[in-house]
Amino acid sequence: MSGLDIPASWADLPFFQDGWPALADRLRATPDWQPRSPFRALDLTPRDKVRVVILGQDPYPTPGRATGLAFSFPPGAAPQHSLKNILTELQDDLGITKRDGDLTGWAEQGVLLLNAVLTVPLGQANGHKRWGWEALVGQVLAATAADGPRTFVLWGGPAQKLCTKLPRDKHLFVESAHPSPLSAYRGFFGSKPFSQVNRWLVSNGSTPIDWSA
Repeated sequence: MSGLDIPASWADLPFFQDGWPALADRLRATPDWQPRSPFRALDLTPRDKVRVVILGQDPYPTPGRATGLAFSFPPGAAPQHSLKNILTELQDDLGITKRDGDLTGWAEQGVLLLNAVLTVPLGQANGHKRWGWEALVGQVLAATAADGPRTFVLWGGPAQKLCTKLPRDKHLFVESAHPSPLSAYRGFFGSKPFSQVNRWLVSNGSTPIDWSA
């Protein structure tokens, strides 16, 4: 399987017929971008397994750091920046200490770690914004909301704006400031997103997420 193969459980989304062929050609013709498996979040969290959506912005532009999962670092890498603040809040919220920056264990439990843009040029944040990824992400969010009760964790204005048209009646929306060092003290710290999510899951008959994974 190549990194650009369509994720099977999401293949019926219109994007993969309408928008993906041109975007795939553009990526193949462009050097120096990452992650090379942009659909990793959709592969690790199939559509029928999604329970929680955590929405990021775009992949880390630092070479070698983007993993295809929003906020996640490569295995064994010490968390920095936004992820460091996320794990600080996790410890304050649930008493869980997680030092490894790899969030694959969350994705495998039904936490869709989705960025708003799925690729980035090396060293150039937001460099693939408006390439067409936004259409896919909008369709993923709409499909996820239509599939049943879900939790949407939306950190920062851009993530919240992407979800303004989703129905609110049966879902949980956990919204706060972004965990970036520039904004974490404006309402992210102390927001207790992890315990909110787990309480809601249990109240809806689902098992809680093991955030230590």
